[in-house]
Amino acid sequence: MPLHFTSLNSGSNGNCYYVGNDTEAVLIDAGLSCKETERRMSEIGLQIKLVKAIFVSHEHTDHIRGLGGLADKYGMPIYVSEATQKGCYHLQPEHVIHLTEYKQVCIGKLCITAFKKIHDAADPHSFTVTSQGITVGVFTDIGRVCTNLITHFKLCNAAFLEANYDTDRLANGRYPHFLKQRITGGKGHLSNAEALAFCKLYKPTHMSHLLLAHLSKDNNCPVLVHKLFSAIAGHTKIWVASRDNAMPLLTIGEGINAKKMLRSIDNNNLQLSLF
Repeated sequence: MPLHFTSLNSGSNGNCYYVGNDTEAVLIDAGLSCKETERRMSEIGLQIKLVKAIFVSHEHTDHIRGLGGLADKYGMPIYVSEATQKGCYHLQPEHVIHLTEYKQVCIGKLCITAFKKIHDAADPHSFTVTSQGITVGVFTDIGRVCTNLITHFKLCNAAFLEANYDTDRLANGRYPHFLKQRITGGKGHLSNAEALAFCKLYKPTHMSHLLLAHLSKDNNCPVLVHKLFSAIAGHTKIWVASRDNAMPLLTIGEGINAKKMLRSIDNNNLQLSLF
C-alpha cells in the first residue's frame, strides 16, 4: 500500500504535516485553524475523515493553533507528551493520549514513533511514520543535530527537514539581537548550512524525497534552498514546503526497494506552486 504525504503549511505562521495510506492518516502538528486545515486538505483532494489522530511535537502556537477545534469537531485523539500538554491549554482531557518516546503507536497500518529533539520547548519530539516498510520523517524545529535525529533520518524514504535560515541574511537582517541569539543558540533552529552538512553526511541512498521545511520568511529564500540542496541530492527529489499554501500530495510506492514510484510530480511544479 503506498504512503502519501504533504505539508499543509510550514513556517512560523503555522505547521501541519499529513502522512497516510489509502485508509488512514495522521497529522503531525496542527498549527492552522480547523477551518483552514479543512480547506487546504480539500484543495488537494484529501478527506479529513481519513485523519485518525494528531501528534504534537511541542507547545509553540504555530504547532497547536488548530488542535482544539479539530479535536472537538472530529473527536480525533491527540497524542502529546504530558509536559507538552501543559502548554496546550485549549485541549479537553478526553481527547488526550500521552505519548512516550520510542513507544510505537499503531493506527491501522501506520506506525508512529516519537523521539526527543533539541528545541526550546518543554518536551519537544520529532516523529517517523512507517507503513509496510516505507518511512516518512518529520524533523523540524531543531536547535542542533543529535544522535536521535541522525538515527531516524537514516531510516527514512522521505523526510521533512528544517532549513530555517540563511546565516548571512539572519546576521544582517532586522531581527533584534536576542531573537538572533535564540534562533542560533543551539535550541532554536537549523540553518541552511547546518541542514546541508547534515544531509551530505547522513542522507540514505534509499531516500526518494527530501522536503525542506520551516523556512524563515525574513531570513531565507525558497529558490536559494532548492538550489543548495539540489546540488547534493543525487536521485533524491527536492521540494521546498511553502509557508503560504499546501504542497501537492506526494506518494511513494510499496516497500523500501520499490523501483517505481506509484505517483510522482515533476519538480517543475515546485517552482510554479511555491516560488
